[in-house]
Amino acid sequence: MDAPAPLRRTDIESLIPRVGELWRVFKNRTPRTGTEQEQLAALYDLSGKTHSMQSIKKLFRIGHGPSSSHTMGPRRAAQRFLEMCPEAKNVRVTLYGSLGATGKGHLTDVSIIEALKPKPVEIVWKPEVVLEQHTNGMDFEGFDENGTLIQSYRCFSVGGGSIIDDRTRGGAPGTEAAALYDVYDCGNMNQVLKWCEDTGKPMWQYVYEKEGDSIIGHLQEVWKTMTDCVKRGLSASGIIPGGLNISRKARSTYLKAKRLQPASQRTALLFAFALAVGEENASGGLVCTAPTCGACGVVPGTLYYMKDVVGSTDEEILQALAIAGLIGTCIKANASISGAECGCQAEIGSACSMAAGALAFLMGGTPRQIEQAAEVATSPHPPA
Repeated sequence: MDAPAPLRRTDIESLIPRVGELWRVFKNRTPRTGTEQEQLAALYDLSGKTHSMQSIKKLFRIGHGPSSSHTMGPRRAAQRFLEMCPEAKNVRVTLYGSLGATGKGHLTDVSIIEALKPKPVEIVWKPEVVLEQHTNGMDFEGFDENGTLIQSYRCFSVGGGSIIDDRTRGGAPGTEAAALYDVYDCGNMNQVLKWCEDTGKPMWQYVYEKEGDSIIGHLQEVWKTMTDCVKRGLSASGIIPGGLNISRKARSTYLKAKRLQPASQRTALLFAFALAVGEENASGGLVCTAPTCGACGVVPGTLYYMKDVVGSTDEEILQALAIAGLIGTCIKANASISGAECGCQAEIGSACSMAAGALAFLMGGTPRQIEQAAEVATSPHPPA
């Protein structure tokens, strides 16, 4: 039997339409055809900003798992609707597409009902209906005591806990959420690298300057949430909720790792730290999206290892977090961090890029080496 033909880049890109862009986000690569070259030149034009890059405060969100798009996002949407229509006597919520198909397993209904308490809530599941804007669509309808509809609201959970709707992007005008929306004058990683080269400043400095003084306090809160999550996960045991009778393994992995030889111990410890966060997320614990709940273990596991084992300082960790956030924001702006939209690579691939870039910085990498580490981490690199 003849050996199967090797996969080409075009074969892999065709599997999930937008995931192919994940390994092109960081650098302008030479594409196969003139048409592709023209499209990418326009997409990543160095002469001006081409995509909106949000504050990393909108990427690093603190909340309860197990899913940023299916748990954290719907909870935020419910809270937003409650602010819009506090007079509603009861609420009906319709979940479309991926939310309708997998919402029960992700506790989507539980999070919405909890956010709308004590109002009675009816959940309508419509997995067969996929709205045009995004697969994670929701309709909120508020009714008065006579059953008359008094308020409706349609929104979409687009990944990482972010909610968008037809009326606002990032929040209503004049609100804090709106002010957080666009803070960067660069729209992709090539532009960030050019800023670093022109100014001679490190990548983390770009984040600090554009975000303002408040970003340090936010990163401190993010890091505390991450470290607390690792510690809880390493000390916990028992069965993960969900009905599959899956036992936690982080604690036993950590105990075994401490008895291994140094060469094997490094990998085992790193795995234990990341797994501890993943198991906390799966159990509905308090986590930080990085960039999502589903992929939230990679960045904290890596940085906890660098702090606990290698000895990186707190200041270095915060700078590394800033770089990781910038990489994740770049991917979010130019491709996607939504697994429901672009598959697992959009979440875990993005998390690996964020962690690789942060690690390269902590190991003394230059901005261009940081970018290369992030690119390699998310790239399948199929044969040319």
